[in-house]
Amino acid sequence: MTDKNKSALTEKDGVSQPETTSKSSAEKIKFSRKKKTSTKEFVTEILAGSIPFLSRAITLVESTNTKHQQQANEILEACLPYANKSTRIGITGVPGVGKSTFIESFGKHLTSLGKKVAVLAVDPSSSVNKGSILGDKTRMEELVTDKNAFIRPSPSGTSLGGVAQKTRESIILCEAAGFDTIVIETVGVGQSETVVHSMTDFFLLLKLAGAGDELQGIKRGIIEMADAIVINKADSGNEKNAKIAKVEFNRALHLYPPKDSGWQPKVLLASALHHKGIDEVYNMIDEYITSAKNTNYFQHKRNEQNKYWLLETINQQLKDNFYNNPTTKELLNNEFSKLESGKTTPFAAANRLLKK
Repeated sequence: MTDKNKSALTEKDGVSQPETTSKSSAEKIKFSRKKKTSTKEFVTEILAGSIPFLSRAITLVESTNTKHQQQANEILEACLPYANKSTRIGITGVPGVGKSTFIESFGKHLTSLGKKVAVLAVDPSSSVNKGSILGDKTRMEELVTDKNAFIRPSPSGTSLGGVAQKTRESIILCEAAGFDTIVIETVGVGQSETVVHSMTDFFLLLKLAGAGDELQGIKRGIIEMADAIVINKADSGNEKNAKIAKVEFNRALHLYPPKDSGWQPKVLLASALHHKGIDEVYNMIDEYITSAKNTNYFQHKRNEQNKYWLLETINQQLKDNFYNNPTTKELLNNEFSKLESGKTTPFAAANRLLKK
């Protein structure tokens, strides 16, 4: 007989839930919640090849927080003597050319040779939350699990040409961590090619055949910068078109004046998806680097790049200081009002602001 006083809403023992956080994840969470890490500890761990510390250091470099920037600069200064020992390769091409697939295939080839590869992939930023929207780590499934590879997607934000503003500093940290090959992928739009060219030793342009891309490629600026052109996706019945495109690009390359390095840019065919032609690309880059070092052009180019980035940094700092100045902000609003009422011109307003 049922007890009338006993509630129907009785509580029974539930099913025990499994731990949702793995031991390794728990350690990472604990690691991320640690108190502020000293610069000395950062440097020691980076030089030892610690990926978590390298990632955190790059986050500091990318941060706009003043305290973070100060520590990032200290870490960079300490790591600098251990940097500059890698080969820096820039890879660009229009969206859809297969940059991520090529980089993954190329990276796996390098690690199979005993190389340590860092990929600094610059994603287009979301206009809503300013974060990366392509997710290069998800597009390089094999390389991301390789113990000798490190992939760092960075949102391009508002920096020039879609290249993350702090990419060059990230290169230094990766080199100090022992990575001997740094690959920088651009979003392939705007002026990103120019910026990446200014921080790499070898600039590789990926092209497609049979997609109307041949005419797109015959552009003076991008062709002049390229140290080599690789026609990707030369497979699945597209081999004939790829060979025709190779002839066309070779003709175009010979129309340009010789490079200061004395190197004659080459055109190669590849199928990153089927891992074809990747070893030829590596051998060509190795040949170029050896040649550039023998003629001292390699170091000359690095020195010129350092000068360029010194001036760029000064320009950026002056610009930031100008616009962040409270007086400037007030004067700027006044000039905006005058412009709207037709009482001045943009040029006269700019002159007044700069003088004040």
